[in-house]
Amino acid sequence: MKTMQDWFDAYGESHKDHTNKTIHWICVPLIFYSIVGILSLVPFEFIKGWFPYGIQPFIHLGTLLVLFGVLFFLRLSIPIAIGMLVVSFIILLLVNQTHLAFGNLAWVFFVSVFVLSWIGQFIGHKIEGAKPSFFDDLKFLMIGPAWLLHFIYRKLGISY
Repeated sequence: MKTMQDWFDAYGESHKDHTNKTIHWICVPLIFYSIVGILSLVPFEFIKGWFPYGIQPFIHLGTLLVLFGVLFFLRLSIPIAIGMLVVSFIILLLVNQTHLAFGNLAWVFFVSVFVLSWIGQFIGHKIEGAKPSFFDDLKFLMIGPAWLLHFIYRKLGISY
């Protein structure tokens, strides 16, 4: 089984160019946000009543994706899993705020952010001269946000 560092090293192979990295610092969080946002459009109405009113807006497919992601990272690195839990919580709050701000048109915002962010990503990889990592393994779609987090951890002296 690959270690967290193995995943980061493999992801980093196609992310060495400064411009591509900068684009990733913008677009990866936006893609994460937009995917959770798009998935939040699929609520789990059949179980919402089981939860207190304040939690009900978070009972959707996007939250399930976040939970699976955190479980994926728990197997690899507890510190990264904790960091991704914090990042995911912030993303879920932002998605909820987007629903409140845009109402029934939130889907237009989420899809627009998703498309524009992927355009940015592909421009970055064109500049890099390397294909995106997820072309080799779809798990790299989950590694991207954690790869950014690992730079923050390094700067703060947090081992993972």
